[in-house]
Amino acid sequence: MAFDLDYFLALPRAAGLALSPDGNRLVTSVGTLNPDRTKYVTALWELDPSGVRPPRRLTRSEAGEAAPAFLPDDSLVFTSSRSDPEGKKADRVDEPTRLWLLPAGGGEARPVADPPGGVDGLATARCAPTVVVQCGVFAGCQDADADRAREQSRRDAGVRGVLFEEYPIKYWDHELGPREPRLHATAVDPAELASVVAEPTDRSAELVDLTPVPGRALDNAEFALTPDGRTVVTTWLTGALLDRAPDLVAIDVTTKARRVLATAPRTHHAAPAVSPDGRWVVCVRETAGTPDRADDTTLWLVELATGAGRNPTPDLDLGPTAPVWAADSTAVFFVADLGGRAPVFRVQLDTGEVTRLTTDGAYTDLCPAPDGRTVYALRSTWDTPPQAVALDATAVDQPAPQLLPTPGLPLDVPGSLTEVLAIADDGAPVRSWLILPPGVSADSPAPLLVWIHGGPMHSWSAWSWRWNPHLLAARGYAVLLPDPALSTGYGRAFVQRGWGSWGQAPYTDLLAAVDAAEARPDIDASRTAAMGGSFGGYMANWVAGHTDRFRCIVTHASIWALEQFHGTTDNAAYWEYQFGDPYVDDSRYVENSPNRHLGAIRTPMLVIHGENDDRVPVGESLRLYTDLKRHQVDARLLLFPDEHHWVLRPGNSRVWYQTVFAFVDHYVLGKEWARPDLL
Repeated sequence: MAFDLDYFLALPRAAGLALSPDGNRLVTSVGTLNPDRTKYVTALWELDPSGVRPPRRLTRSEAGEAAPAFLPDDSLVFTSSRSDPEGKKADRVDEPTRLWLLPAGGGEARPVADPPGGVDGLATARCAPTVVVQCGVFAGCQDADADRAREQSRRDAGVRGVLFEEYPIKYWDHELGPREPRLHATAVDPAELASVVAEPTDRSAELVDLTPVPGRALDNAEFALTPDGRTVVTTWLTGALLDRAPDLVAIDVTTKARRVLATAPRTHHAAPAVSPDGRWVVCVRETAGTPDRADDTTLWLVELATGAGRNPTPDLDLGPTAPVWAADSTAVFFVADLGGRAPVFRVQLDTGEVTRLTTDGAYTDLCPAPDGRTVYALRSTWDTPPQAVALDATAVDQPAPQLLPTPGLPLDVPGSLTEVLAIADDGAPVRSWLILPPGVSADSPAPLLVWIHGGPMHSWSAWSWRWNPHLLAARGYAVLLPDPALSTGYGRAFVQRGWGSWGQAPYTDLLAAVDAAEARPDIDASRTAAMGGSFGGYMANWVAGHTDRFRCIVTHASIWALEQFHGTTDNAAYWEYQFGDPYVDDSRYVENSPNRHLGAIRTPMLVIHGENDDRVPVGESLRLYTDLKRHQVDARLLLFPDEHHWVLRPGNSRVWYQTVFAFVDHYVLGKEWARPDLL
């Protein structure tokens, strides 16, 4: 079967992984195209931890299901906007996300809670029937009835306005309001639910509000429960503007008393996980940088009773993420970018010894088994989408984990994968992935597309559904995925090389990587193009103003004018960590802003943006396109009114790829420009 857009868009997409308390059941969410091929709908699938049985679908509805988590009896809670046990189409407009339960022995899912503002996240206790959910509630409302009445009043009056009194006001693709996020607790009795067929609203009164007056403290909160279900550990925002950062707090589920576990100026805590013995919390701690010093990300280990904390990996020169506990509470597993991969690591807490468990692939959703022998996870590479795997919990540098049957896999891709190493101007090594098309050789060299990653603290380490190079390889292109300065997985000094000076080392590293790829006999250096999104779009704009070596450039969700961007993005404070306060000294913004080099741009450019993007507001691309046209640059603009930072709807994704294909085919291969039919 041809690896084309129809095939690619229809592939099942696994995301997330949950392991039952007894270690016998693995559940993942799998997204597939609906019958109309207009959106992806997720369903829950059970995977066999032993790798013998085929995957088994557990849920089915038009609305879809997500966020699975197990209760102690192996029953499963999840979220869905489905409105009845049969999963029929909802009668209400904008149905909120509800909490549901699927009994351990199977049968119909039962509604658990239907808060008016919907369920935005959940956590379960290992040894108790406690579930904590995050729900949005209008300020001043003390119960679900009052919240529902406020919502109805706004709807009846045709009011959608939001009054803000704090900053920020948006996050990625949505406003932080009008409701404020709160944490609610409930005790779930699967036996009781199994014996009652009820409307979802019948259970809402049983949600106990743990945070009745939080303000905006729980925006984008991450939280976990102690095994006994008596304490929830959550991030809690304090401060304002530059000093607005999440502390780590513990909230007593019975008394609602809150105490601080970890706090420090300009320090962000994230991804808390409570040890199985209930004594410890581990989280990710990021100390915000300054214009002269890059961010520093570590693990942070906290004693729950006292709040005493320490860094358990002080010598680790990588940025750890997603920590989880070993079953015996003596070790923590985590993931960190490393050389274009994202391996699994284990730190033994009594000795501080760090062990790398894997050598290849990028891992997420670690699930240590209760017997201490196995860690389940999702693993992807540039050759394969996320697939469930089983790892030995103690073995070092495992080259090939046990693959578990996962919907849609195995998958054959047209491209072949290799690596390219370059040396930067200052002697630093710069590595890249290179995907080569079938049949490429010195006698038949391939045209080259250079893809610049976003972030900027990021790495080309894992399969991408959004930007997939194999679709280009199937069309005969080689695709270079370079990791220039600011990329993660090469140590803090490598990030520091580009910190606050985006137009310097990141740019020269990029060109060094391109030079190394073009020196290969199987690459046609005379036919190259560049593409980038987000920070990669910024760099694509910078490249356009500094070299004419590329035949065309595609820039997606890109930054064009840094001074303008600072005041309109959803998180202005972050950029001040790198470039400083522009009202005091704007020199770094000026020196690194692509729009200052408009007069030098001669390369044809395709500009793409989603109008709901709050991280890089659409004004950046509108100004870029206007500037290009006014200066007689050959340019096109593709706007998506219903997309944000990413283009996710299948139809929009299709025309995104079709437009990119047509653009690069025209300028790189000399084909006639072919406007996509639906545009």
